[in-house]
Amino acid sequence: MSSDISPTARALRALEVLRNRPGATAEDLAACLGVTERAARRYVGILREAGIPVESTRGPHGGYRLGRGTRLPPVVFTEPEALGLVMAVLDSGPAADDLVRSALGKVVRALPEDVGRRAAALREHASAVPDRQAAHPDPATVSALVAAIAARCRVVVAYRGESGDEWEAEVDPWAVVVRHGRWYLLCHSHRADAVRTYRVDRVRAVERTAHGFTPPDGLDPAAAVEENLGTGWKFATRVVFDAPLAEVRPWIRPPMGGLEPLGDGCVLVGSTSNPAMYAQEWLATVPLAFRVEGGPELRAAVATLLARLTSALDPPAPRPGAERPR
Repeated sequence: MSSDISPTARALRALEVLRNRPGATAEDLAACLGVTERAARRYVGILREAGIPVESTRGPHGGYRLGRGTRLPPVVFTEPEALGLVMAVLDSGPAADDLVRSALGKVVRALPEDVGRRAAALREHASAVPDRQAAHPDPATVSALVAAIAARCRVVVAYRGESGDEWEAEVDPWAVVVRHGRWYLLCHSHRADAVRTYRVDRVRAVERTAHGFTPPDGLDPAAAVEENLGTGWKFATRVVFDAPLAEVRPWIRPPMGGLEPLGDGCVLVGSTSNPAMYAQEWLATVPLAFRVEGGPELRAAVATLLARLTSALDPPAPRPGAERPR
């Protein structure tokens, strides 16, 4: 989750949650805010320090409620904030669902006239080409994962790989990370006893277990996702470059694996669930000489790509009955 949101902004978001969901528990607040229960209680404390009466009751039906007569302050957007909000929705392209677009329309209509006119003009006259690589997961799945992360509760995820294979894995969900339009679950898989990154849009179901977990100290979710994108997939890959590591590194995407020095050159070691894509969309774009030493699936995919490209240079076969050149 994003870490650059201020405590005040999260406290105001907590206020909005309590207004819409009287009786929300610390766990509910944590799930909505994408934080721990301890942090959610801290935001409630910020509201109380600001003079907003937030009542709490214990028991099975307990939770937080705003005191009677509480008036919420109006939300006022500056022009850059309003235009930034419209731009953020446009960035999601056609993938933005009707709910998001409806909400944006309400915000634009509620803006001061001058600011609202500029925001409406931007919304009407700007458009976005969809990112073919983006993948938007089911909001209910995201919510279930975030709630488990906040509660530090182990879950069982039902997953469908790119090839269509399906399996279940019991995991400690550490974080949800959005990377270049794709949502990833960073977790420790008890099935593999290793760190794994799963595409959230491929998670078919989430079921909580009775087991808790403690995330690693000093965890940097974004860095961990980058480091682990190319590990744990079905087909191993090994590609050797004669060029030095510093020259190769700019051309290697994290999902391709990790680079290691090897003599005067370097070696790329990773894994993939789609050798054809690895060869055609990733390796083929690297403008440096390389040798594919493994695995056999990637070598076969490269051979297929080579044959296809070589055939593109062959002269066309003569048409039946056509005179051959002398």
